[in-house]
Amino acid sequence: MSAIVVAKFGGTSVADYQSMSRCADIVLANPDTRLVVVSASSGVTNLLVELTQAQLEDERRQQLLKEIASIQYKILDKLGYPDNVAARIDKLLSRIGVLSESLTLNRNKAIMDELLAQGEQCSSALFAAVLREKGESASAFDVRQVMRTDSHFGRAEPQIEQIAELCSQHLAPLLEQQRIVTQGFIGADEQGSTTTLGRGGSDYSAALLAEALKASAVEIWTDVAGIYTTDPRLAPNASPIKEISFNEAAEMATFGAKVLHPATILPAVRQKIQVFVGSSIAPEKGGTWIRHQVSDEPIYRAVAVRRDQTLLNLHSLQMLHAQGFLAETFATLARHKISVDLITTSEVNVSLTLDKTGSDSAGNSLLSEALLQELSQHCRVRVEENLALVAIIGNKIATTAGVCRRVFEVLEPHNVRMICQGASPHNLCVLVSESEAAQVVRALHENLFEAA
Repeated sequence: MSAIVVAKFGGTSVADYQSMSRCADIVLANPDTRLVVVSASSGVTNLLVELTQAQLEDERRQQLLKEIASIQYKILDKLGYPDNVAARIDKLLSRIGVLSESLTLNRNKAIMDELLAQGEQCSSALFAAVLREKGESASAFDVRQVMRTDSHFGRAEPQIEQIAELCSQHLAPLLEQQRIVTQGFIGADEQGSTTTLGRGGSDYSAALLAEALKASAVEIWTDVAGIYTTDPRLAPNASPIKEISFNEAAEMATFGAKVLHPATILPAVRQKIQVFVGSSIAPEKGGTWIRHQVSDEPIYRAVAVRRDQTLLNLHSLQMLHAQGFLAETFATLARHKISVDLITTSEVNVSLTLDKTGSDSAGNSLLSEALLQELSQHCRVRVEENLALVAIIGNKIATTAGVCRRVFEVLEPHNVRMICQGASPHNLCVLVSESEAAQVVRALHENLFEAA
């Protein structure tokens, strides 16, 4: 199975029958593409998330259920309503109704995760049917049989060794016989309860399965032709990148490149599995290859932006010439499952950035009142919001003279709340107001990539 390719298609790529048909052609064009991982059809997850919200009126709940059903039935209609697929979709839609009603009585995170998982179940059943319609032997496979996680509902942690063992037992033999379509974003804990990996987790799922199967490549098919030097909507002259290293791609994913989920690269790095990012709408345009080694390593590779950031300022005189304050702070954050992005310190202050987009699958903020109260017991806490993190991604940034000058001359008109540079040779990060982020990105791109 060493030549196996895992292809992942996002929500816009499987939004309707025409989109699924295009993606099926991409799969069939490569005989090594044996495993297909799909997201829910575009819009479905958002509708399911709304169904999980408290105090949802029954009239709105019924409307949401109809909208979800409409998306599935339009695809079924194009397929000619094959009996086995139609029965499967009807069963899943009925399950959505039952689960959403249960949530009105019991605000249970396990129920929420099972509800959110139904979108991927629908799209995988439909995509497998599209492949069969084109004459291919294909079937849908419930990823919960192999994607083992812990029981942290909404943001479950995969159990790497168990996933590898289960894939060897249950998935690898099937791939020898036919193409398999499975779900991203979801898994199951030891008790068999459905879990989710957090929003954007389908990319991660594909990479985890590729790692477990020792695949040769992971293909991430989305609505853009690869990774660009920055978001083309912010800088019209942004250009596509043909090849980048794992380190650069990991930095870009972490600091806001929406083409990739931040965790996607990690399983690929562990097994040195190359990753391709391309457009399912226009596959002929090529895309970006992410590899362990690349031929060119420029100082400046890209500018990324991550919005909706929170700056947590902690002040305590206990920090002055003392030990243990940071250890206690990070232990508190760890207990609340909070991951810190950037950190700066002074004698009596520490500032941390938290990514609010790193919420759980239902969109609930991780910066809870309980966390703030616990932190307040040993320091003064100030929270700043409506911030954006802008990152310059490249190589040898920390050891190349002149990098800071070229960046800071662009930043002069702007109020910078935090600067982080030196921890990694691949990035220089600044925290600015959300309202100024687009202007900062555009100016940095012009100065670093477009200047003669």
